[in-house]
Amino acid sequence: MKKKPKTGSRMKILWTDFASEMLSEIYDYYKVNASPSIAQKIKTEIFATTKQLKKHPISGQLEINLEKLKEGHRYLVKGNYKIIYKEIPEGVLITDVFDTRQDPIKINDEERKPGW
Repeated sequence: MKKKPKTGSRMKILWTDFASEMLSEIYDYYKVNASPSIAQKIKTEIFATTKQLKKHPISGQLEINLEKLKEGHRYLVKGNYKIIYKEIPEGVLITDVFDTRQDPIKINDEERKPGW
């Protein structure tokens, strides 16, 4: 049986490679199409938004588009982005940063890769 972390204690925030790559793509896009300072601001705001999960890991809403996985995915919203995460024994795992301007069904695409 999986051991669940205690809600309310300070938890680690971990990022999957996929989520990190998605964040890098967001940064790169805004660096080229807006400015380096706007890119940095968006990246910093996304990181800042995740900090609440250290003390309040269930503060995000359940992500209904990922319910079929039965892993308890939740999300926070910052600007046009959903920060998708789930609780794991080691803490909170950020699994995706999803642009909400896309078709929501894409969040389920198992073949979705950074750059698409």
